[in-house]
Amino acid sequence: MRNTSFGAEALQLSCRVRIVIKYGNLLKGYSGTKSGKVVFLARNRFPGLLHAATIMTMKKEKLLQNPWMVGILALLCTTLWGSAFPVIKIGYEMLGITSDAVGSQILFAGMRFFLAGLLTIVFGSLMERRLLVPKRSSWGKVFKLALLQTVIQYFFFYVGVANTTGVKSAIITGTNSLLAMLIASLIFRQEKLGIAKIAGCLTGFAGVIVANLSISGMDMGMSIQGEGFVLLAAVSYAFSSVFLKRYSSEENPVTLSGYQFVAGGMILMVIGAVMGGRPGSFTPASVGVLIYLAFLSAVAYSVWGILLKYNPVSRVTIYGFTNPVIGVLLSALLLGERALAFNLKNVAALVLVSAGVFIVNKFAGQGKRDNSIDTYSR
Repeated sequence: MRNTSFGAEALQLSCRVRIVIKYGNLLKGYSGTKSGKVVFLARNRFPGLLHAATIMTMKKEKLLQNPWMVGILALLCTTLWGSAFPVIKIGYEMLGITSDAVGSQILFAGMRFFLAGLLTIVFGSLMERRLLVPKRSSWGKVFKLALLQTVIQYFFFYVGVANTTGVKSAIITGTNSLLAMLIASLIFRQEKLGIAKIAGCLTGFAGVIVANLSISGMDMGMSIQGEGFVLLAAVSYAFSSVFLKRYSSEENPVTLSGYQFVAGGMILMVIGAVMGGRPGSFTPASVGVLIYLAFLSAVAYSVWGILLKYNPVSRVTIYGFTNPVIGVLLSALLLGERALAFNLKNVAALVLVSAGVFIVNKFAGQGKRDNSIDTYSR
């Protein structure tokens, strides 16, 4: 009986240890009561099991910290995000959603992200071989991310994209890495704002200004509901990236992404319906567009969150400069905006935005910045 009991205890403990490791709590010295007891028992009664689990986790972290792997996965994310600019406008055309149909735009956004959340939870659960459910203490974090990363950001983004070109949307959104740096430095005091960071931020914002210049000066076609809303969406995203890095150090980023998409999508659908939005007449083609937009959100945000969990912010966000480049190229190909994309003004704007992000990440005291962010996030 004693051997049987001991074997059952070992099996149960093995399962618990695997669960704790998947959440990253074991190696981070998590002091929760239940997990703490598991770690204590593992160290004293099953040291071999703990050692093997530790080795497996270290191999996973080493793989996700490999520069080539980080580059491939980060470029996958930025490529998916860059394709969103033209595909959203194509979806509007298919569903007959005009630029002044704000309610329908928000409803469309809600449907996209609700579906993205479901896809994230299903795929994540299949990979983990268990149903992903946030801890009771994590729901507040989920709703904070839902408001910043989904509701506020995409309310302004969808309305803004409908009232400007895909090219301008891509260029303005390319400043979100620079905005995140300013927010982390000036508001959250996570890092120092040195000369290199200031130079990078000014260079990036110069790109936004150049994108809106005309022969007579600033492009008079710029509007608050167009370019202005896209910029506000970038600010909201910048705030959400700070919180995502903070929360991912202690939470499963896939779980956070999935449930914040579900919550944010439901809120956006309610807002869109209250504003009189209608989903439009769906066809197989428009359903395909919606599924693709949901898929790219589910994959890109989950992978980006995992990269932030295991890498310094600068090592991941340096690839963000490719987002506006890809967005411009795909807008040119899919929306017929070749003249807008490949004129000298927008080429110069893209160069400035990309140069600004590169300067910030390359010359801005990488070690001090990363340490300050990681300390704050824990």
